Amino acid sequence: MDLFDFNDNEEKAKPLAERMRAATFKDFVGQSHIVSEGSLLRRAISLDRLGSCIFWGPPGCGKTTLANVIAAQTNGEFVRLNAVSSGVADVKKAVETARNNLKMFGKRTYLLLDECHRFSKTQSDSLLPAIEQGTILFIGSTTENPYASMTPAIVSRCRVFEFLPLTAEEIRGALEHALHDKRKGLGSYMATVDDDALDHIARTAAGDLRCAYNALELAVLTTPTDEEGKVHVRLSDAEQSIQRKALSYNEDLYYDILSAFCKSLRGSDADAALYYAFRLIEGGCDPLLVIRRVIAHSAEDVGMSDPRALLMATAALTAFQNMGAPEGFLPLTEAIIYVCEAEKSNSVVMAMDDARRAAKESKDDDIPKYLRDNSFGSKEMKAESAKYLYPHNFGGWVKQQYLPDSLKDSVFYRPSDHGYEAEIKKIRARKGKS
Repeated sequence: MDLFDFNDNEEKAKPLAERMRAATFKDFVGQSHIVSEGSLLRRAISLDRLGSCIFWGPPGCGKTTLANVIAAQTNGEFVRLNAVSSGVADVKKAVETARNNLKMFGKRTYLLLDECHRFSKTQSDSLLPAIEQGTILFIGSTTENPYASMTPAIVSRCRVFEFLPLTAEEIRGALEHALHDKRKGLGSYMATVDDDALDHIARTAAGDLRCAYNALELAVLTTPTDEEGKVHVRLSDAEQSIQRKALSYNEDLYYDILSAFCKSLRGSDADAALYYAFRLIEGGCDPLLVIRRVIAHSAEDVGMSDPRALLMATAALTAFQNMGAPEGFLPLTEAIIYVCEAEKSNSVVMAMDDARRAAKESKDDDIPKYLRDNSFGSKEMKAESAKYLYPHNFGGWVKQQYLPDSLKDSVFYRPSDHGYEAEIKKIRARKGKS
């Protein structure tokens, strides 16, 4: 047996998603806003000026793959750690190796840290000096918002790139390539996959290419061959491989039903909303999509007229995630009924739109001096800070300007006369607010 056969066998044993992992920008799937020609990332790599960065996005969208591509393009050393299983000792070892490679060979080291949001403060502190000194180029990969889940000291020293879920078209193209690739893909199986089966896998993978690859590989490997030794994957095989039934309606009808569901929520018709919700679910739609729409409408169409609607909707999400179907349909049904029967007001979405518009168009950073952070300011600044009126010294509220001068008379939130907002309106009237 040739020595290289062992390597070949080892390669074949890898999952399809691992074998098909892109090695160059040419083969990379999706994220054109990050990796297109002329983008910041591509320019930085071509000039060897890429600093530490954080890749933030959902699973299976290419974060780890892009880190590998970057390391290959820059001819740098590549070290991969996982924040869950790696400790301070592992970080120190990687940093020391990177320091030696830089001194002896002039090679820079890329440290890819998967699940970097799971890094503790102690672990982060052990890495910080190496990032500051340029000993390593840190590439953090996370599915969580780094601004909320990571140590600010690390985030402030990194460029954050936000990855988007892959589109069904991008996933389908990658699956077709994998089907015909005889070296790394499934080309040696002489498999044919029906269009509706490929479409089903691409759509139900929900932007996760790894999930799609796994489903395709399982479908091809488990489908019996015909008399000619060929594999024919049908829609029923695809449904089983990804554990999701195909939608029992076409795409146009799907969007029509979804639209009818949303408008029934807004129109306070619980019976219609429940019908359309379960029409979607029984037709193969992910129940979590239905719950997300309920959450959105609890804020958009109910809002402050009954703030409990948002609590009910988010509780339904948590309950379904913990219970699954069919028990999870009970809190979902309750949330739909509550949102429908609650008083309606769109004041929240109107306030959001007006405030965002003002923030984009005005951008007035001349914040009143008594509202600024003067903790380390001069005596003059501290004197200005002393002019701040602490509301609790005045019974909980005192008239005081908070917006910049150019926006001081702006009103973004206008409560309606419905539900709890009627009470809010009375409270604001007592304070001289509209």
